Amino acid sequence: MTTELFLRYIHFISIFTIVSSLVAEGLLLKERMTRTEIGRLAKIDAVYGLASLTLLAAGLTLWLGGFGKEAAYYTKNWIFHLKLGLFALVGILSIYPTIFFIKQRKGNADEVVPISGKITWMIRIELILLAIIPLLAGLVARGTGYNYKP
Repeated sequence: MTTELFLRYIHFISIFTIVSSLVAEGLLLKERMTRTEIGRLAKIDAVYGLASLTLLAAGLTLWLGGFGKEAAYYTKNWIFHLKLGLFALVGILSIYPTIFFIKQRKGNADEVVPISGKITWMIRIELILLAIIPLLAGLVARGTGYNYKP
């Protein structure tokens, strides 16, 4: 019971960290930024990435580790798979901004770099998709989408 509670807590805190990191990125992003400002975004993005990996590790452990409901409960639920797919899509969308932040943080600290509108939109889309995931999690918890046929 203690391990399950700990894993659920880590899973939950990771969700908050992911959302707050993305919101921070969205709020700090401007059309033109210095490399120093981009470096700060890269650090926030690193927190986002670490929280995503932590969320994934805790979630997979809860799913496949025999904590709470049995693994088949989630494995046979199409809404759970949709939730995982959205999480993967958010991860895929985050690759381009992450690479941009890492590449552009280096160089003259005061140099101004134009920021593509693609990055702004990718972060917004990530936030929209992340807003859908808790709804799907609630549906899964209620048993909606569970297709068990013995």
